[in-house]
Amino acid sequence: MNNILIAFCLLSGAFFMLVAAIGILKLPDLYQRLHASSKAATLGVAMLLLGAALHSGDIGVVSRCIMAIVFFVLTAPVGAHLITRTAYRQNEPLAKGTLSDEWAEDREKLD
Repeated sequence: MNNILIAFCLLSGAFFMLVAAIGILKLPDLYQRLHASSKAATLGVAMLLLGAALHSGDIGVVSRCIMAIVFFVLTAPVGAHLITRTAYRQNEPLAKGTLSDEWAEDREKLD
């Protein structure tokens, strides 16, 4: 049963990392690419670390994996938000098919 759980964690982690990589390659603008990388890659790394923690069984490795998961979950969204906000303030263009820009009225206030 433990091997099935480890395999599930590793395969799902690899799947989410693949989804993040495809999103970075295929999505049209910086904002969507950051969304793909911050969400899917964070989940992928968390699942891979969870699989490694379950496989090792050593309390030292498990605690380090859990701390790394917490670190990724706390810092990846914040980093993506800061990069996106800076890109928006630097007038990085949105994709052509973007339907709305909710900050357009507030752009003058940001500068």
